[in-house]
Amino acid sequence: MPGDVEIPVTGIRKAIAQNMVRSKHEAPHAWTMVEVDVTNLVEYRNSVKGDFKSKEGYNITFLPFFIKAVVESLKEFPQLNSMWAGDKIIQKKDINISIAVATDDALYVPVIKNADEKSIKGIARDVKELADKVRTNKLSGDDMKGGTFTVNNTGSFGSVMSTPIINYPQAAILSVESIVKRPVVMNNGMIAVRDMVNLCLSLDHRVLDGLVCGRFLARVKERLENMTKENTSIY
Repeated sequence: MPGDVEIPVTGIRKAIAQNMVRSKHEAPHAWTMVEVDVTNLVEYRNSVKGDFKSKEGYNITFLPFFIKAVVESLKEFPQLNSMWAGDKIIQKKDINISIAVATDDALYVPVIKNADEKSIKGIARDVKELADKVRTNKLSGDDMKGGTFTVNNTGSFGSVMSTPIINYPQAAILSVESIVKRPVVMNNGMIAVRDMVNLCLSLDHRVLDGLVCGRFLARVKERLENMTKENTSIY
């Protein structure tokens, strides 16, 4: 039609398309969500972000705290750190967290290697370095290899709910949505304004079932709700 614009498909866009189609075609997706009260975490992060920036030279975002809670929970539930391999399921020894980093025309999924061995600060540094590499076009093939579980920060766009497509051949992907203030009924029956976030998990139903995924999400939730200055070290 007159005025239509033809946009050539780049190599990276084609690779993304092929992987997404393969994931949806081969992996039977199921989806589940929990809501988490991160009021303590918000207060903790806000109390340290100024000192962290002056000491380290970059911002401490919420994402490293979420990744830390995820990797600690993956150690408890290694079934989620797996992949389908036809006649067997391979449970991966290393916990390598893929993170989604978007540019205007592509989506890259670089990997934080051995994330379970790193502090929140170490994870924060890797997140920053990988995002910088994406934005300066310096990401190598090695930076995107070996991921075993994906954490997607859709909340950075203001999203409050999503159904992510699994990053094939991994078995699951977790989306961290926006932290929003909402009125919540507390245990004493009082209503309070709390910082709430939705965690959305897509899973490969060949590898995982609702029971183990529910338990995994419950542990991630528990860890995040108990992240305070007193019991969580950035270093």
